[in-house]
Amino acid sequence: MHLHRSKRHRTRTALVALAAALGLTTLSPSAQAAPIDRPAATAHGFASLAGGTTGGAGGRVVTVTTQAELEKYAAAEEPYVIRVAATITAEPFGANVVVASDKTIVGVGTRGELVQGELHLNPGTSNVVIRNLTIRDSAIEGNWDCKDTDFDGIQMDTADHVWIDHNRFSNICDGQLDIRKDSDYITVSANRFENNNKTFGIGWTTNVITKITIDHNWFTGTKQRNPSADNCRYAHLYNNYLTAQNDPGDPVWTYGNWSRGRTEMVIENSYYDSVQHPYQADATAELVQRGSILKNTTGRTDAWGDAFDPRAQYRYHLDPAAAVPALVKKFSGPQASLRNP
Repeated sequence: MHLHRSKRHRTRTALVALAAALGLTTLSPSAQAAPIDRPAATAHGFASLAGGTTGGAGGRVVTVTTQAELEKYAAAEEPYVIRVAATITAEPFGANVVVASDKTIVGVGTRGELVQGELHLNPGTSNVVIRNLTIRDSAIEGNWDCKDTDFDGIQMDTADHVWIDHNRFSNICDGQLDIRKDSDYITVSANRFENNNKTFGIGWTTNVITKITIDHNWFTGTKQRNPSADNCRYAHLYNNYLTAQNDPGDPVWTYGNWSRGRTEMVIENSYYDSVQHPYQADATAELVQRGSILKNTTGRTDAWGDAFDPRAQYRYHLDPAAAVPALVKKFSGPQASLRNP
């Protein structure tokens, strides 16, 4: 955690604290989510609120092709836009690349990859954009549960204003994306999660703080945590595509979306194809579902409580559920045409 933060970071942190003290959710107009086939340059959803998420915008733009270069610029105190233009294999196996505040890390075309490594946001990190990367292959053969490792794709603890967009996660041990310990103002959009057990977890806290938007993601060949959202203040899931679960014979731990603890979750216009337990909720949680399509599904489809109204939080573009498979298959994950900057 850096002792010196940018002026922009300190100002945003103060505004977020003021908003919380006043019981506000926004301090400025939110960004309208662009259609998935036209990737936007700015964050939408919860990451657009309370000052927004701009990453390293305005900082120096650098291109990296080695682990040493990536580690140097990602951990720097000043803002950077870091363009990853090669496959970077982290050493030692499972190594963390620390990402500090005010950073954009973006793959160049479809060439940017992090293999057998983790992007790690320490407590207090703020204003980070991670886009257009492939993060893959930190799994250990024969270690499906990964209980004795912590090799995530991206892990954040008590971070705020983070946008995870158009990435591909594959074959990670253990979590592909772990959003933990009161992280807040997060948007996870247009990513491809594939070939994994513990896919996307949110929580690891008794506090009910996290506000997160999850849209236009494809979960394929994944077993559980798609996502698992524990003690989220607000979790808004829309236009996601879940299909081809790994290990559907497990009657409990193969599932789609799970509203846990005291989470308030809203699911809209998603598409579940051959999914066991498409969406479920703890008795203490709330889950509202509207407009989704279920095809060849079995098991739980819980819905109770009022949760919250996403349109009272921000503006967003909602695609018809029937259009989701084609859109998400084509436009999720890294895109050759994505430019940032």
